[in-house]
Amino acid sequence: MLRLHTPLTPETDALLARAMYPDPARVQATLRRYRTDPDWQLHTWEVGGLPVSAAGLTINGDAGTVQHLGTHPDHARQGHARALLHSLMTALNLGTLSADTDGDATDFYRRSGFRIQELPSPWGRRYCCTLAR
Repeated sequence: MLRLHTPLTPETDALLARAMYPDPARVQATLRRYRTDPDWQLHTWEVGGLPVSAAGLTINGDAGTVQHLGTHPDHARQGHARALLHSLMTALNLGTLSADTDGDATDFYRRSGFRIQELPSPWGRRYCCTLAR
C-alpha cells in the first residue's frame, strides 16, 4: 500500500541507505537533506503497516526524479518497488518519472516499464531511466 510523504524513521533511513554510496558521512548528510529540504520527498510502500520499500523523490512540475529507491532485503523481487513507483506516477499526477543510475539497476527499471538511455559520464557507465504516461 502506498504511503505519501512518509516521515523519516530508522526503518525508512535503512531503506534509503540501501540505495546510497556506503559512506556513513554521505549517508547521514543525505538523510539530513530529506529531513530539512522540502523539495526532497519520501514515499513508501507498506506491507502489514511496515515500510518495505522507500522512494526519495524531487518534483519539478509534472516531472519526478527518483533520488533513492531501496527495498528491504526480505521483500526484494516481490514487486514492491515497481508498485511504489507506478503508484507515485498516479498519486502525484506525474507525466514522467526518471532516475539516473548505474548498470546494476537498469534491469529493474527496464522490467518496470522505464526507457533506458546511456548517459555520458566520467565515472563509468550511467543511465537515465524514464517512465512516461
